[in-house]
Amino acid sequence: MNASRFLVVAAAISISATAFAAGNHGGGHGNGASNGEPGKTSEGIRSITVEMHDNYYEPEAIEVKLGETVRFVVKNKGDLVHEFNIGTPVMHTGHQKKMMMMVEHGVIQGGKLNHDMMKMNMGNGHSMKHDDPNSVLLEPGQSQEIVWKFTEKGNIEFACNVPGHYQAGMYGEVNFR
Repeated sequence: MNASRFLVVAAAISISATAFAAGNHGGGHGNGASNGEPGKTSEGIRSITVEMHDNYYEPEAIEVKLGETVRFVVKNKGDLVHEFNIGTPVMHTGHQKKMMMMVEHGVIQGGKLNHDMMKMNMGNGHSMKHDDPNSVLLEPGQSQEIVWKFTEKGNIEFACNVPGHYQAGMYGEVNFR
C-alpha cells in the first residue's frame, strides 16, 4: 500500500473509532442531542416525574415549550431493567442494536445490571457505560434525574431501547406547545 493511501485509510479508521467511542456504546445516546442539550439546574426548570413500568411509561406523553429546561425524575417501578432515553425515532432504532449488545454480553440480565461488565473496554475506547446526559438505565426500584433543555422542535420521543421494550410500546411522545 502506498503512503498516501495508507494515510487516508488510517484517518478514516481514526475518525470512525472516534465517532464510535463518542456515544459510549454508539449509535444512540449522543444522536438525541441534536434536539436538545443537557440543562443547567440554575435555569428556571419544571420537574416531571416519569414512572417506568414493565413496557410502558406514566405519563405516556409530555408537553414542553421550545427552549424549556425540564428536570425528569425517572423511577423504575417495573420488575425489569428499563431505559429512559430522549431522542428521535431514528436515534432509538440505531440505539436498539447497541442495547442488544448489552444483553448479548451479559450487561443487562433481566432485572439486573452487571456494572463490572459496563466498565469493560470493548476496544477503541468503547465501553458499555450508560452515562449520556439524555439517558438513564435503571434496575427495578432505582430512580435518577435528567435535566434536559429542548432547544429544537422535532420528532422527539422518550423510549426504552432494551431489546423488545420499544416494540412492546415502551415509548412516549414529546409534544411542543
